[in-house]
Amino acid sequence: MRALVTGGAGFIGSHVAEALLAEGHDVVVLDDLSTGSRHNVPAGATFVEGDVRDGDILERLFRAHRPQWVSHQAAQTSVSVSTREPERDADINVMGTLHLLQAAAAHGVERFVLASTGGAIYGEVPDGQRADQTWPARPYSPYACSKLAAEAYVQCWRAAHGLDAVTLRYANVYGPRQDPHGEAGVVAIFSERILAGAPITVFAMDEAGDPGCVRDYVFVEDVVRANLWALSGRLSAPIVDVATGQPTTTADLAQRIARAAERAPDVTFGPRRPGDLRRSVLAPDPALPPPTPLDQGLARTVAWFRQRSSRGDAA
Repeated sequence: MRALVTGGAGFIGSHVAEALLAEGHDVVVLDDLSTGSRHNVPAGATFVEGDVRDGDILERLFRAHRPQWVSHQAAQTSVSVSTREPERDADINVMGTLHLLQAAAAHGVERFVLASTGGAIYGEVPDGQRADQTWPARPYSPYACSKLAAEAYVQCWRAAHGLDAVTLRYANVYGPRQDPHGEAGVVAIFSERILAGAPITVFAMDEAGDPGCVRDYVFVEDVVRANLWALSGRLSAPIVDVATGQPTTTADLAQRIARAAERAPDVTFGPRRPGDLRRSVLAPDPALPPPTPLDQGLARTVAWFRQRSSRGDAA
């Protein structure tokens, strides 16, 4: 098949593109390189530099390459950036998705996958519970609002245009190639700093000194598998949660990464950050296989950061 991966120079998108190539598909990567890196684009993929909001670029790309599948990973993903720049966040996440849907419908795309967010859309999840698709949406940030709006457009195109579309709501994704210098990606941040012998900060759930917020950390390979299953038709539900269902505090995460790195970091405790959810845990979709155990995924992630550091690679 011919597949288009938007955001394919980024963390998750590059892994999706790589896996599609490994299965023998032809892959086109569209990325504006605002956060992704050209070095992440796998060999064998056709690279097009451009913005999903640019209708002319999309029209030329679809005419030239005729993708049958679309994996839409391109997005503005930072909650804090969305709070500072809500119009930019909506422009990328809503208008970008709308332009892509219009092109997909006009050019006969067979399957469309939208990368979305479970944590931000479900909001606070009470202790002992796990959110799933039956939960009402509780978007508390502009980022959550824009992703929920994008989901609504996807469902509209599914109903009105017959587009075979699946929305994947990710928990907190981690793994090799994640950027340790952004405002998200605590696993990448902790991995790089612990290996470098630098101090790390655990931001509070409520007050400085507590174990920090609770998250559901899902390994990138599990996310890639969900994308491939959705593109190939193995997932038929309109919305699928990609998660582990396992709660982990930030302090516990730091200890696990330290064990994998065989280092004892200097840990400081910071205040609660505005906009941070206290607890976000999702119920893994039963249609997907069991997720990668956290310690196994962390070991592989730390090993990748260690190897990158030994080579002197930049982020």
